[in-house]
Amino acid sequence: MKEYNLYNEILVFKGEYLNGEKNRLGKEYDDYSGKLIFKGEYLNGKRNGKGKEYDDEGKLEFEGEYLKGLKNGKGKEYRYWALLFNGEYSNGKRKK
Repeated sequence: MKEYNLYNEILVFKGEYLNGEKNRLGKEYDDYSGKLIFKGEYLNGKRNGKGKEYDDEGKLEFEGEYLKGLKNGKGKEYRYWALLFNGEYSNGKRKK
């Protein structure tokens, strides 16, 4: 299934739906540029499971686990292709 921004007809999501919600594997794209911003798993419309986030230049920013739309569990954060953080996340924030 594909979802488009109705204003400029740019693809914003490509993936699987169940009962009208994003579920299983999918790709999310920026509303205006059409660039890939997330690739991974969804459950009930939210990021859930393994996934990767990309910046506006297509570089990997985050690779890890999500729960109910937030970074949760093991993850790696990158800046300009360099590893910035490798550890645990809880409710979207790095664990200390």
